[in-house]
Amino acid sequence: MKYRRLTNEELAELETEFVRFLVSNTVTGDDWVKIKKENPERAEGLIEIFSDIVFDKTISKVEYLEMKTPKDLKIFKCNKEDIELMGLKVEGNSDLDFTQNISPEEMMAKLQSSDAKLQMYSANKKYKDDNRLQEIFQMMQWGSLISDGKLFHLLRTLKK
Repeated sequence: MKYRRLTNEELAELETEFVRFLVSNTVTGDDWVKIKKENPERAEGLIEIFSDIVFDKTISKVEYLEMKTPKDLKIFKCNKEDIELMGLKVEGNSDLDFTQNISPEEMMAKLQSSDAKLQMYSANKKYKDDNRLQEIFQMMQWGSLISDGKLFHLLRTLKK
């Protein structure tokens, strides 16, 4: 297994796709009921294969990820060969919390009403063992969320 097994809730949400997967592997509804009952290892194996397919398809489309903590914001651009990082860090005391869903204007107001400063940073790194999908998956397991990239481009513009 390349990633992880989908949870029962995730499988329930993907029921239609899972049924299509089973049919494409010549497993009918009756066959599936029988397999689950008589050969749970095979049933689990089919779920694991389906899980890998779902994650491969999803992760291959990821272009941007975000990781937010109260005082640190990291936005990643997931290129073919490497990952670019643009980040903001709050240094000093401030009510600014990147995990709150507030506008950039509100962020600036909170920052200006404190003695804190924003530090911008950036970095690039190659994927470990040239394994883009595995590294993106691991980042998502650690809490990174798929992003639209708007904030990445805004920070890149500010950096210039």
